[in-house]
Amino acid sequence: MRSLRFALLAASLVVTTAFASPTDPKQGVEYTVLSAPQPSQAAGNKVEVIEFFMYHCPYCHALEPTLEQWVKKQGDHIVFKRIHIPYQGPNDPETHLFLTLQAMGKSEAYQAKVFDVVGDIVTRKRSETLTEQEVLDVGTKLPGIDKAKFMETWNSFGVKTMLSRQAAIVSNNYKVDSTPTIIVDGKYVTSPGQMSASTHSRNQQQLFKETLQVVDALVAKGHKPK
Repeated sequence: MRSLRFALLAASLVVTTAFASPTDPKQGVEYTVLSAPQPSQAAGNKVEVIEFFMYHCPYCHALEPTLEQWVKKQGDHIVFKRIHIPYQGPNDPETHLFLTLQAMGKSEAYQAKVFDVVGDIVTRKRSETLTEQEVLDVGTKLPGIDKAKFMETWNSFGVKTMLSRQAAIVSNNYKVDSTPTIIVDGKYVTSPGQMSASTHSRNQQQLFKETLQVVDALVAKGHKPK
């Protein structure tokens, strides 16, 4: 599993993208299409938007404020979801943490806080691999979290079942191998990494803005009659 390496990608840009346009994205340039589109969980005229992320991914962390603002602006036009990529395999503790908070109805409320705490641990350890105990400490020490309820949910059959399935969902269904990645309407795939290869932007925040412009266009595609 890899997270986005902006510096390396920027350094390797080739000036062949003068016609790249985030507001009018082209398939194979600013986005790709899944070979096997996945069923969307959005009802009515809403469009499903899924962010694939990892708590320890610094680029997911950096994207979060911009993405959060974008989601708020969409209102009822989209159904926004997150899927945590199991970095350490089927028993990945970070994914376990996300699914536990999700089952408690608190994943969005604590998204920014967990990014901050995990980022501090990664910086201190100089390692992206967190132990289960380190992750449990993060979860049980979140402000306002009931430790007993958290542990009950962590050990629940439902959460453990979802955890065992997560790796297959990510790799087999969506075929995502880097973060952050965004999939729209179960089929359109884009990411800051892909955008860095199609635009001249070497500024991280500009790259995030351009990525979400592409997502805007893909959401519009999703709203068109199927």
